[in-house]
Amino acid sequence: MTVLSDREILDKCRKGWLISEGFMEDNVTPNGYDLTIELIRHGDSEAKTPMDIPPMGNFLVGSREFMNLPSNVCAQIFIKSSMARKGIFGSFGFIDAGFRGNLTLAFCNMSKESVRIEPGKKIAQVIFLTMDFPAVQTYGKRSGNFQDSRGIQTDPVRR
Repeated sequence: MTVLSDREILDKCRKGWLISEGFMEDNVTPNGYDLTIELIRHGDSEAKTPMDIPPMGNFLVGSREFMNLPSNVCAQIFIKSSMARKGIFGSFGFIDAGFRGNLTLAFCNMSKESVRIEPGKKIAQVIFLTMDFPAVQTYGKRSGNFQDSRGIQTDPVRR
């Protein structure tokens, strides 16, 4: 696998690949892209406005970006170090080749103080990896549970 550079990310996104909606050139890093918060859910509240997350509070965010990965690209998500320094932690995996949709990311405020989470802020970095061969069965063909998802999703998208 090969990590895509800023040049390759810009080229692919301008063509509608990797990120087909919500893409911001300023979020491109030398070897990745900083995801931004569009929507926040904490408990029963969901909003596009800032939320104060209490200590040990779990919350979800929906990405502004709509991913559009081709069959030969997967991606990995990492917490932004600026968020980790505030005590915000998350657990992420890979984004499968062929996935399309907004991302729903889960976090916890592990600090002893409330932390303000705001739409439009960068929260995680995604690194795009070119696979040696395209997937025979992409995400949409295997499970596709969240294919074409919008907003924050906790249950599979109904087809």
